[in-house]
Amino acid sequence: MKTIILADNQDITRAGILYICERIPGIDSILEAEDNKQLLRLLSIYPDAVIVLDYTLFDLAGVDELIILQTRFNHSHWLLFSDELSEEFIRKILFSTETASIVMKDAALDEIQKAIHSALTSQRFISDRISGSSVSKLPAKELGERPILTVTEKEILKLIASGKTTKEIAAERFSSVHTVTTHRKNIFRKLEINNVHEATKYALRAGIIDSAEYYI
Repeated sequence: MKTIILADNQDITRAGILYICERIPGIDSILEAEDNKQLLRLLSIYPDAVIVLDYTLFDLAGVDELIILQTRFNHSHWLLFSDELSEEFIRKILFSTETASIVMKDAALDEIQKAIHSALTSQRFISDRISGSSVSKLPAKELGERPILTVTEKEILKLIASGKTTKEIAAERFSSVHTVTTHRKNIFRKLEINNVHEATKYALRAGIIDSAEYYI
């Protein structure tokens, strides 16, 4: 049995999700979070909950804060429910975590029900509208089949993509060259890449580094 935390500031949407969830088996309780503080309190009590989150209306600082929450509560599953999400946002979420599903508010009822069912079993669900966007044109292995990079690996990948050498990264992170080399090998192995150019290309597409930062 799962606990659902409903984080949505729009009354009509919240009422609709409550109506749907109350008719789905396997749900132990449905709780509501009115703001970020209350959401954190509920997650500390129910760390393996399913969070149905209206990202565009809830008081999160941005996608990075959401990713931090997903990392901190890594046994939870997030169902992002929204009117519109940018492709940059979607890329960051898909590349950064496997514990997030996305469904749009204008989706058909059966699609929303499928999304909730998937979240309850910790399976990723991507809205049909997003599946038809340019995000879906990325290689399938880049959308979830590859192992997710650790926080340290992402930080080192960003430095690699910024043009830093292994010695420079080691000095900046107060690590040994051997440690950075090991991380570098693990990154390349996980991403199935062979050189810095491919690493940079991946980092740009994943939103780990943006194009403006890269070309400075």
